[in-house]
Amino acid sequence: MNIVITGASQGIGYAIAEVFAGAGYTLLLASKTPANIQKASSELQAKFPKATIHSMAADLADPIICTQFADWCLSYGQPSILVNNAGYFLPGTICHEEAGVLEAQLAANLFSAYHVTRGIVPAMIQAGKGHIFNICSIASLQAYAQGGSYSISKFALLGFSKNLREELKDKGVKVTAVCPGAVFTNSWSGSGVDPKRIMEASDIAQMIFASAHLSSQAVVEDIVMRPQLGDL
Repeated sequence: MNIVITGASQGIGYAIAEVFAGAGYTLLLASKTPANIQKASSELQAKFPKATIHSMAADLADPIICTQFADWCLSYGQPSILVNNAGYFLPGTICHEEAGVLEAQLAANLFSAYHVTRGIVPAMIQAGKGHIFNICSIASLQAYAQGGSYSISKFALLGFSKNLREELKDKGVKVTAVCPGAVFTNSWSGSGVDPKRIMEASDIAQMIFASAHLSSQAVVEDIVMRPQLGDL
């Protein structure tokens, strides 16, 4: 099985890569920064020698790069699982954000998933099987202070997931929207928040791994995860 993971050099993406690498799968990984994705790939290969790790530095906010990445993935064969995790968070308010923030957030958080999926899903349809996970957010479900354009992009990613699920359900291809609350990643470093107050990236990864191993006639459409004590 070939597992495609975007935004795989750190945080949730890296944790997802770890759990699949630990099971000995072939991983096709992407991240924007060449040094970061190379470091992550080397670490994973050393830790999990039975896995096969390939990586590509790719700024998936660019539709042309998305197409190139999808073609690169297909050169290794039909992907079994696609995890659209690329993206980043910019806090702000709709009325006071700088010009261009919405466009940048949509490009990174929505259009990356849209274009990579369009490049890869025909091979899944042809095979009559596959599973697409879109890493959305609690911000996809409700507005919150300083959510701004980030929340707009994540609402849109959830809408994309729901429409994709409807289109692909009779094609044998599963679609799961993953909506995590606060997860302790690098973005929380220096915040003063106790790591034990919020979730671990491995929590999200384990849920995705479990959802990917159900029978062909079952799909988890939505995964909503929050810290035990609730949102911050």
